[in-house]
Amino acid sequence: MTKTKFKLFAFGSLFLTVIFSQMACKPTDLSKENMIPKPVSVVATGGKFDLTDQTDIYIQDESAELKQIGQYLADKLNPSTGLGLEVKPTTDAPAPGNIYLSLSGSDSELGDEGYQLTITDKLISLSANKPAGLFHGIQTIRQLLPAQVEMTSKQKGPWEIATGTIRDYPTYGYRGSMLDVARHFFGVDDLKNLIDQMAYYKMNVMHLHLSDDQGWRIEIKSWPNLTAHGGKTEVGGGEGGFYTQEQYSDIVKYAQDRFITIIPEIDMPGHTNAASASYPELNGNGKTADLYTGTEVGFSTLATKKEVTYKFIDDVIRELAALTPGEYLHIGGDESHATKIEDYIPFMNRVQDMVVAHGKKVLAWDEIALATVKPNTVVQYWAKAENAIKGVAQGAKVLMSPAKNAYLDMQYDSTSTYGLHWAAYIEVDKGYNWDPANLVPEIKKENITGIEAPLWSETVGERKEAEYLIFPRLLGYAEIGWTPAELRNWDDYKIRLANHGERMKAMNINFYPSKLVQWDVKKEK
Repeated sequence: MTKTKFKLFAFGSLFLTVIFSQMACKPTDLSKENMIPKPVSVVATGGKFDLTDQTDIYIQDESAELKQIGQYLADKLNPSTGLGLEVKPTTDAPAPGNIYLSLSGSDSELGDEGYQLTITDKLISLSANKPAGLFHGIQTIRQLLPAQVEMTSKQKGPWEIATGTIRDYPTYGYRGSMLDVARHFFGVDDLKNLIDQMAYYKMNVMHLHLSDDQGWRIEIKSWPNLTAHGGKTEVGGGEGGFYTQEQYSDIVKYAQDRFITIIPEIDMPGHTNAASASYPELNGNGKTADLYTGTEVGFSTLATKKEVTYKFIDDVIRELAALTPGEYLHIGGDESHATKIEDYIPFMNRVQDMVVAHGKKVLAWDEIALATVKPNTVVQYWAKAENAIKGVAQGAKVLMSPAKNAYLDMQYDSTSTYGLHWAAYIEVDKGYNWDPANLVPEIKKENITGIEAPLWSETVGERKEAEYLIFPRLLGYAEIGWTPAELRNWDDYKIRLANHGERMKAMNINFYPSKLVQWDVKKEK
């Protein structure tokens, strides 16, 4: 080779080296990643971390709880990446190329659910005060990877994460959704699927509406006919169903492992036809009730002046309290049109005392504020602001579920396949563009325990039908509950939401493709 040709070869090699080096080191911007809920603070450093077949998940010491969280992350990443990440204990920060989960317990700003995620080109380090914070943090790690990481079959990488630091913690301690399993019954697997979807967006409460006129869905051993008879139908005359106590306990544990609390609801004194049909002595009008498969409300009531009614309620609360590790039991209280107000007030007062006697706190729909709200009772605002205001005046906290803003069973518009519209049409922007602390002037942020988005099931009886109404609005409600109001705006959110289209598709979620969002969903070949 001549000297001239060698120089040209050397120059060409150097040129290619520089080009490939520039390609390999293309700057990233962590602050532009499409995370939902939006984090409190993101500082980008422009590099990237590569997940490889040498990457493992290291946990601080031999903590069983951290091992469970680390394994959850590994189980979510391994099917799609094929990297075989393993969970390993360590007493020191691990070698470069790995993920490290640790508890500090000393960062007061992060609270019980916050986390700090520090990503360099050498290490992903996730720290929190409590295990719940670590669990929320690993959802962020998942969202920083390409959408195909959520697939259950092996996908092509690379698996890169932008570098920088995220500090994040929730605005409200209660961030929930409700599923009505009474009007249409949903099985254990359906509930577990929804629990995983909620956890992905850092929600922490699932409220189960377990009884209504159309069906009784939880086994009560001391009153077995509630499920044997009252659980065997649903809206439209379907076969219904119920959860055994063992199945309910399994759901509760599954949710606990994902830092989600189950709150069971037994609605009373109205919405009680399934109970009255099972045990006629509970019926307010003294007649034997037929099972009901329609959708009208307000026609049923328990016999509020019979002692057998209170024996029944005490047994139900006792058994449910023993099965439910969370703080709250929900006692309904809404739409009791067949119950006279002079009967409703002493009834709700007495039932609150029963809940407290069994070691739980009371949650109830906003009508409970017509009675005497006992200490630690939470009023769930759904219909009448004046009721919630009365609750605040009595010292109660308010759970915000205004039907016109937060009901998942409301149609998106007049062409929606499923849902109702008695409260409003709730398009994706309307579901997102409200602030719980500014909705009712008399209800301040300090009065609010959190937000819940309920799905009533009159029009949906299958998982995919329910998902159509739940998604993508649930993502917005998750962000309202987590992200400070000053960091939220629709124009920014709809871009991040668009990028979650492909992610929801990878997770096999049947979401409503709102025309207000330019969805980033890859076409199937």
